[in-house]
Amino acid sequence: MKNKTKVYVGMDVHKDSVMIAVLPERAREPTLVKRLSHDPRGLRRLLDRLARQHEVRACYEASGAGYVLERTIRGWGHKCEIVAPSLIPRRPGEQRKHDRKDAEELARLYRAGELVTIRVPTEREERVRDLVRCREVFQREILKSRHYILKFLARRGLVHREGRNWTRKHLMWLRAIQRDAVLETEDHVVFGEYLALLDYKLDRRDELDRQIEILALEPAYRDVVGRLCCLKGISTHAAMVLATEIGDFRRFEHPGKLMAYVGLVPSEHSSGGSRRQGSITKAGNSRVRHVLVQAAWNYRFAPRCGAVLKRRQQGQAPDALAHSWKAQHRLHKVYKRLAFRKNNQIAVVAVARELTGFVWALMQDCGSEAGRGLDAGARAGVAA
Repeated sequence: MKNKTKVYVGMDVHKDSVMIAVLPERAREPTLVKRLSHDPRGLRRLLDRLARQHEVRACYEASGAGYVLERTIRGWGHKCEIVAPSLIPRRPGEQRKHDRKDAEELARLYRAGELVTIRVPTEREERVRDLVRCREVFQREILKSRHYILKFLARRGLVHREGRNWTRKHLMWLRAIQRDAVLETEDHVVFGEYLALLDYKLDRRDELDRQIEILALEPAYRDVVGRLCCLKGISTHAAMVLATEIGDFRRFEHPGKLMAYVGLVPSEHSSGGSRRQGSITKAGNSRVRHVLVQAAWNYRFAPRCGAVLKRRQQGQAPDALAHSWKAQHRLHKVYKRLAFRKNNQIAVVAVARELTGFVWALMQDCGSEAGRGLDAGARAGVAA
């Protein structure tokens, strides 16, 4: 292998086809550009033929194709990496885009070291992550069902005006409408179906919550989730989102990289002596960013350790508790200072960015299997 030259393979992967561009280490142009059907047998024959004389290094963009192809190629004994599509360099004046050009550009940029690779989760990590994401899907569906009910009743002149919606009092009001047959026959059927649909979604979400609670007690996640739950505003579900989406926290060298990964750093357009910063980039993992922003709202209030937080902190290491208490004091001060000059939303986003730093610092001391990565074979590239 030491005597073999490297060959770089850029792949533009689609559901039914794969465009291949083969670029040797010292070649100016690809020596082979070919479209293959999405059949592992044909791709394996090509890569094995190249591997007889070269060291094969393949890459493709992260997409809906998932990680199956990457795992398959690694199983054949070849190196394959997945790159972050949003961080691929683009020429401002380039107006042409097609599969052949995409594959050639991937091979060139990969050879030049200009591509940012992502961390590929293990199959077990991916399954757990999809279960946690499924819970988020049901949460969005519940919101839709609630809108169906409220807007349907509003069209019939029925509006709850004795407090906030979806409180216990509001739910009793909805059940009374169904029980007392306030609506006409057809409307009563529609209203009943909307309520039944909402009840079904709530029941399935609660079942997913129970499954996530069970997963959080597994050795792979127990220590990570326990430490994260020490922070105010981070529940078991939020901790599982952070653990499954980020994976190995140690792959980020400093907290700024984790902040950039979740898109909480400000955009910037500076030139010469002027420095202009805008809103946050919103790049990277939106699920982690959402969880952190929602947790940041809790730091509007003065530092205190309520009953729920105390219950989550039971049995945790003293350094994690001290870290949590320090975060409460600092983040509350940040919120108060910024909310005085700016609106609440801007202040909360700034708190979420600071909270990301506390999460990073807290997880550097976590020696659990999940903190180090569930699979020693999972390569850790950082899409920063």
